Amino acid sequence: MRAKGIAYDTGLLLDGELSRENFDLDVVRRELAIIRDDLHCTAVQLIGGVPQRLEQAARQAAELGLEVWFSPYPLNLTTAEALALLTDCARRAERVRRAGAEVVFVTGVELTIMNREFLPGDTLEERLGRLLGEPAGRAERIAGASARLDDFLGRAVAAVREHFGGRVTYACVPFERVDWTRFDLMSVELIRSAEVADRFREGVHTLVASGKPVAITGFGTATWRGAGDVAPRSMEIVEHDAAGRPVGLNGDYLRDEPGQATYLRELLEVFDEEGVDSAFVHLFALYNFPHRPDDPRRDLDLASLGIVKVLEHGHGHTYPDMTWEPKAAFAALADHYRG
Repeated sequence: MRAKGIAYDTGLLLDGELSRENFDLDVVRRELAIIRDDLHCTAVQLIGGVPQRLEQAARQAAELGLEVWFSPYPLNLTTAEALALLTDCARRAERVRRAGAEVVFVTGVELTIMNREFLPGDTLEERLGRLLGEPAGRAERIAGASARLDDFLGRAVAAVREHFGGRVTYACVPFERVDWTRFDLMSVELIRSAEVADRFREGVHTLVASGKPVAITGFGTATWRGAGDVAPRSMEIVEHDAAGRPVGLNGDYLRDEPGQATYLRELLEVFDEEGVDSAFVHLFALYNFPHRPDDPRRDLDLASLGIVKVLEHGHGHTYPDMTWEPKAAFAALADHYRG
C-alpha cells in the first residue's frame, strides 16, 4: 500500500457529548509521533467534530511528516449543519496544505446513516432499523437515500473545492451509491464479518479494478472473543445512560486481544495483495471507553476498536508518559507496516 494509516480521534461530537474531553496538544503530538515512529504509519486520518481540534492536530501531523487525511465527522446533524462543518474544515485544511503538507480532504463519513434528512429517524438506530427492517421496499429506500446523498455531495464537493486545492474523497458505506467522478480517490468503510468473509477479498478486488485509487477506511473490530464475526456491530454490546454516554456492557464477555490483532493482520494482507492504495485502521484510541480490568461488566475497552487500552487511572508501562497501554493489535499493526 502507498499510504499506511490509522484513524485518530480528535473528539467525535454527538448531541453535545465529546468522545474525547481532554485535548492536550502535547499529548496529541506525542501520540502522533508514536503513530509515525513505532506503528510505522505514513498517514493519519484525523476524525472529529470540532474544526479547531482537527486543524491543530493536522498541523502537528504535518510537522511530523505524516500524510494528513482531514476528516470532519458529522454526527446526527442536519444537511445544512453538515455542509457548514465541511466548508469550515475545508478552509482549515487548505491552510495546512498551503504550509507544505500533503492533505486529503474527506467530505464526510457514512453520511446517510450518521446524519439527519437522508433517512427517517432521529438516531442511528432508528435510521438503520427503517432502512434494513422490512425486506419489501428496501431497494427503493436505499435508492432514495442515495439520491439525497448524491444531491448533498454535489453541493458539498463544490463548497469544499472552492476553498481546498488538494485531493478530495468521501468515506462511504458500501450500500451508498456514490458518483465517484466527483472525487480523486474512492474511500470505502469496508468491514469483514462472518457473513461476508467468503466474498470479502473479491469485493476488494472489484473496488480496485474500477481504476480509481482505493482507500479502505473505518475497518476494525472490538476486543471481545467473537467480535470479528460481527465486526460492523461489535460495539453494540455497550449500554448507555440517559445522556447517551457509555457506562457498561450488556453481558459477560471474554477479552481477546489476539483475536483483534489477527483480524487486523488478515485484512491488511488482503488490502496489500489486492492493490489498495491506502488503509486506515479504526482506530488508535477511544478515550471514553476506558479499561477496567477489575470490573468486567464495566470494562468498556472490551467494546473498543482502539489498538490501545485507555487507563482510567494512572499511566502505562510501555509508555510511562501516556495514560494507555498497547494491545496485541498495536504490535501486529507495527509489524505489518514495518514490513
